[in-house]
Amino acid sequence: MKTLLVASVFVLAGVLGLALGWSMLDLPATAVKLPVEVKAQLAVSGVAHPVTAVLLNFRGYDTLLEIAVLLLALLAILALPQATSSVERCPASANRMNPMLQTVARLLVPLMVLVAGYVLWAGAYRPGGAFQAGAVLAGAGVLLHLAGLLPPWTSPGRALRVGLAFGLLVFIAVAAAVMLQGTLLQYPPAWAGALILLIEAGLTVSLALVLAGLYLALTDTSVQQ
Repeated sequence: MKTLLVASVFVLAGVLGLALGWSMLDLPATAVKLPVEVKAQLAVSGVAHPVTAVLLNFRGYDTLLEIAVLLLALLAILALPQATSSVERCPASANRMNPMLQTVARLLVPLMVLVAGYVLWAGAYRPGGAFQAGAVLAGAGVLLHLAGLLPPWTSPGRALRVGLAFGLLVFIAVAAAVMLQGTLLQYPPAWAGALILLIEAGLTVSLALVLAGLYLALTDTSVQQ
């Protein structure tokens, strides 16, 4: 009976896979050439890089929802009962007596902050932006934790909670302001560059805290288990 059930699942999965593959092959040709359209509208996007233009201007609402999903994922982890233990249970405590690792962390973290700032600024002209800059800053936080200089997260304080939501709040505020024109996240061409930079600066802070928090909160959870 069990063998028949497993075989049935494999057959159904195979049929579904074939149906999806056939439907993808049978799709009509796209009427809109997105690269051409993006290049044609790049001058009014406020940035010079097409990826940044798409993520923060032409399809900004997608990015807005992505930030919300990341924040909700971290809040869900922090809401787990396992993530409420004492900060003294830091798994990196064994590294607190390692001066070499701590010295390396103290030397690298300022450089990582500088790199994050450059990547944020460069995102308007070349590959980079808030996601990459936030990932670099999050890596700095993880490095500090591994060196025993930063404890795991348990219950974020008020300042940390504001930092986590800061980027999303800035994004929503800008969206609400430009919504007065009648279109969601359609920036005025004269202000597009400044508004995108403002959004990306806020997102860099929040993304760094969210990504680092996913590691620090899970580290604290793993210690208890």
